[in-house]
Amino acid sequence: MLESKLWFQGIRFRGSMKTFIHIRSSKFPILPGEKEELVNEEMYGKAVAQYLQANLQDRGYKAPFFCCEDWGWWVELKNAPFVFGVCIYSGPEREGPVDYFCTDNIYGQKKWSWSKFRFLDTEPWVKRLHEDLITIFRADPKVDLVNAECEAPFAANENSTSDRAGISHRAVRQDEIR
Repeated sequence: MLESKLWFQGIRFRGSMKTFIHIRSSKFPILPGEKEELVNEEMYGKAVAQYLQANLQDRGYKAPFFCCEDWGWWVELKNAPFVFGVCIYSGPEREGPVDYFCTDNIYGQKKWSWSKFRFLDTEPWVKRLHEDLITIFRADPKVDLVNAECEAPFAANENSTSDRAGISHRAVRQDEIR
């Protein structure tokens, strides 16, 4: 099993990499005023966050809000007994369809709950969300589901990666974190 020495959202993870869903679409434009909300340049995805909030609510999720983070966009889901949601990352701004990558925020199969004072199994929540996101994207003819099982699209190796869409991101090694 591949061991990652990457930091992702400030959390080091080992073992299998996170699973991302890669979509491509012109359906999700950069919205008016979105550029001013961004923490980091080109981390668009507000239209995807709005879209997922509405569609996940239709599927029974409690999705009270979404917001821009430094790494992308976050759609909070309140059904789980732990902090849970969808993370949305965008490819670089360009002409034509834009690439987006969605995943959950969970690292590992167990998550500590201070309110329950025990570890909780996250796998059923993660699996259901992943399946529901795929169902939502497949049902929309304006969304191209490029890859439903994409592993860490931003960190294929310890230095950089470029996928077939030309998306290139630099990974941060542990020794670079200060």
